[in-house]
Amino acid sequence: MPGRVDLNADLGEEVTDDEVLLRLVTSANVACGFHAGNRETIRVVCAMAAELGVRIGAQVSYDDREGFGRRPMDVPADVLAEQVAEQVSVLDELARAAGTRVTYVKPHGALYSRVADDDEQARAVLAGSATLPVLGLPGARILRLAAESGRATYTEGFPDRAHLETAGGIRLVPRGEPGAVLEDPDEIASRAVELAGGVDSVCVHGDGPTAVAAARAVRSALEGSGLRLQAFT
Repeated sequence: MPGRVDLNADLGEEVTDDEVLLRLVTSANVACGFHAGNRETIRVVCAMAAELGVRIGAQVSYDDREGFGRRPMDVPADVLAEQVAEQVSVLDELARAAGTRVTYVKPHGALYSRVADDDEQARAVLAGSATLPVLGLPGARILRLAAESGRATYTEGFPDRAHLETAGGIRLVPRGEPGAVLEDPDEIASRAVELAGGVDSVCVHGDGPTAVAAARAVRSALEGSGLRLQAFT
């Protein structure tokens, strides 16, 4: 639909002000316990999201709390599928108890980068997440495979991360490289407006030091450009 865009952020990671962010975004990627969060944080985020009308997505990850889900891992496909299913199940249970539901899946961290190009890992995430719509980078393998199986897919851009143009589509510059992560709210907001015309959703990371300020600036800039903020699901 022309003139609209979704704004999503990572929540339930116990590193930022979830309540404030939930009043700014239209979709919440909720940590399901494998890289961050626990049943209580999930319960609280789901309750607030239900009250505010924010859509809930399963932010599934490798089992890596020590590395915040950002360390590359080699997990057998069958094991990964079971881990994803477990994460989605926990979130679904608590979301339904709060009077809402899980409306999409989005991998986190190293898994997010891996499924952009790795068919086996992408299929494992899809197998573990039933028929949920999938949110990811333009050109990501997981989106192509999901679409081939008849599942809904949505694309997103990251105004607080540097992007790479590759033969396979958009990819994120690795966090360890200079300029990979942006923190200035005004710069992030300006990039959000540029990205909004080419994706279904704009993501602001919830774990950075300027997360809340950036989310405020992004929302203000998107609305100021004439876009209506609305969840993609």
